[in-house]
Amino acid sequence: MKKTVVSRLVILVMVLAILTLSACGPAATTAAPTPTNPPAPANTALPPTATPLPPMTCTKMANPPTVAAGAAGSSDKPLVIAFVPSGDTGKITTAGTAIADCLSQMTGLSFQIVVGTSFAATIEAMGADKAQVGFLNTFSVLLAEQKYGIIPVLGNLRKYATNAVDPDKTLGGQMEPFYKAEFITKADSGIKTLADLKGKSFCFVDPNSTSGYIVPRIIFKANGIDPDKDFSATTNAGSHPNVAIAVYKGDCDAGVAYIDILTDASANLKATYPDIATKLVAFLVSDKIPNDGVQVTKTLDPTIKDAVVTGLLAMAKDPGGAAQLKALYNIAGFMKIDATFYDDFANILKKAGVDPATLVK
Repeated sequence: MKKTVVSRLVILVMVLAILTLSACGPAATTAAPTPTNPPAPANTALPPTATPLPPMTCTKMANPPTVAAGAAGSSDKPLVIAFVPSGDTGKITTAGTAIADCLSQMTGLSFQIVVGTSFAATIEAMGADKAQVGFLNTFSVLLAEQKYGIIPVLGNLRKYATNAVDPDKTLGGQMEPFYKAEFITKADSGIKTLADLKGKSFCFVDPNSTSGYIVPRIIFKANGIDPDKDFSATTNAGSHPNVAIAVYKGDCDAGVAYIDILTDASANLKATYPDIATKLVAFLVSDKIPNDGVQVTKTLDPTIKDAVVTGLLAMAKDPGGAAQLKALYNIAGFMKIDATFYDDFANILKKAGVDPATLVK
């Protein structure tokens, strides 16, 4: 888009009410919960013939932390890693479990995982200390920082994904700490601009999804579109792949997800829908959004925090570990960050009227 982020990020008060956390469900509490996808759009799990991932090398680190019996990280009180359900929960559970098991081997500590029933449920799991490590999406990080003092420790790096309408397509394939949202529709829908969406049905991801809800609604408001009044229907599909599937099946005339959901290797939609990247097209992209990452609770022992960070950084350099991180959220690497990493984006949202401090209860 040619306009600046700030000029487009203008939003009405009604968006703030929609984004409150009060309506969000509870977090799952088991080590490996039964995957549960939202009711619409079909399961996006890989077919049984998917190529097995290479084995992980999980060498025990020098001077690993030690914990007493009954303390967090002991065999009778495992540390919990929480994941947001931004993709297929079966795949997230499989990759997340492998990552937790590898961290256990590296650190000598006990880990288990939980995949939240919603983005907000993952935040609440960390806030209630039912999870000590999180893989939250960008906007959830901002909410969790304001509500619970969650500390960002790693930012995810990815090979920048792009599409035909992206003005930054020359960055394609480069390792970057940011991404964009893309608006998608069927190639023959006749939808080419935001104005064409009026009177149509539209799919979002989840009310706490940065690229799949927060930023798109801001863009709509900046362009004189009220998604609560100007669309024939709106749906929260629950995950980015589900948005694309819903548009592909005609359940929604258009939708929004991260760029490029149609060709993303971790979503792997072509395995189930081989022609999805030709039947669907992107007609608009957002401005840059800082990547998601890894966070810890403020009460986590600093030695354990450092061990988790060290373990994940080592995992990203191992072929087997890198494959699991890619399968998880298409993560291609990590960069160490601190609490200021998301400040610029948070300030942009505040100027637009979206202040995470006003959304937490």
